[in-house]
Amino acid sequence: MKDEKAKKDEYRKALAAYSDAMKEFHKGKLEKAAEMLTNFLEKYPTETELTDRAKIYITICQERAKENKESISLKTAEDYYQHGIYKTNSGEFEEALKSLEKALKMSPDDGKIYYSLANLYCLMGQADPCLENLKKAIQADKFFRILAQNETDFEPLWEDKKFKLIIRMT
Repeated sequence: MKDEKAKKDEYRKALAAYSDAMKEFHKGKLEKAAEMLTNFLEKYPTETELTDRAKIYITICQERAKENKESISLKTAEDYYQHGIYKTNSGEFEEALKSLEKALKMSPDDGKIYYSLANLYCLMGQADPCLENLKKAIQADKFFRILAQNETDFEPLWEDKKFKLIIRMT
């Protein structure tokens, strides 16, 4: 009876350790997750149901870490702009903002960068920086006025007085 209880306690501890590692994995903290899973394997080698899964997740962590290290190198304003668009479309708004701001520093008169920043800020729910960038985009190229009127991402602002004023700019 004691042996049975000890096995259950050991399994609960193993399950808790595995769960903690998986929480880190799902947060995207791959290095930490891999480290925790490796420690798990060392501490609970007899829990084959969980060790098999742990080995698979360690491999996933290693592969993803390798992919992240093999990232593209961004050099030009266009590179940063395209990367910003990609990150926006991926829902990684903070990364998109960093890339678009770098693109803007390299090409401060490019209307498409201002327009993309306006779009990003709108998606982030930040109306004031959205409208500031939209105004600059339209000042750089009137074409962006037409785009903004039809851009569904700007729909939350379509009834906004400031948005309407910016769209009417000539």
